[in-house]
Amino acid sequence: MHVLMESGFTVLGQPITWAELIGQVFALAVVFLAQRRTLWTWPVQLVSVGLLFAVYVSAHLGGLAIRQVVVGLIAVYGWWAWTRRRDPVFGVAVRRATPVELGVVGAVYVAGTVAFALVLTALEASWAPWPDAAIFVGTVIAFAMQARGVVEFWLVWLVVDAVGVPLQIASGLWFSAVVYLVFAGLVVHGWMSWFRSARAQLAPV
Repeated sequence: MHVLMESGFTVLGQPITWAELIGQVFALAVVFLAQRRTLWTWPVQLVSVGLLFAVYVSAHLGGLAIRQVVVGLIAVYGWWAWTRRRDPVFGVAVRRATPVELGVVGAVYVAGTVAFALVLTALEASWAPWPDAAIFVGTVIAFAMQARGVVEFWLVWLVVDAVGVPLQIASGLWFSAVVYLVFAGLVVHGWMSWFRSARAQLAPV
């Protein structure tokens, strides 16, 4: 891991470690795999979170570092859950969220962000506790919804991207910021793919 944390190359004067490069490339691969609802989504996710955990610890972004640990645990659950939700025609079964579920997600996102930002501030674990917390909580919610096959998890990812790009730039993680922008495009495509799949699964045979 020490070798991976060394600067692999420099772009526009900004050093990029091998851990950041490989971790973010794998994170993009996770989105690509999730669009196709393949079980490979989750083992690739586990490799990504391991590398990015080291990157965010070194950047003193405690929320993003802890996020990787939680995402790793959710990835294990998601791997197990998707093996049980396979459909012989559509692959992993997906569905739209109910209005009540969307309300709960919104409330949990707001309350969770406030609570975690206060914790990060008290522990002095992040120089940007509010966006750090918003990304952490949004990521946990998105992956939890993804594991359960809920289409709207893609929309939560768009919120995470909107917060994440300026935070990555301010942290000097320029490559990660670019990845977040690419990630947003993939998220939109993923949303449309899952939406069509959910609609097809509800259509009468």
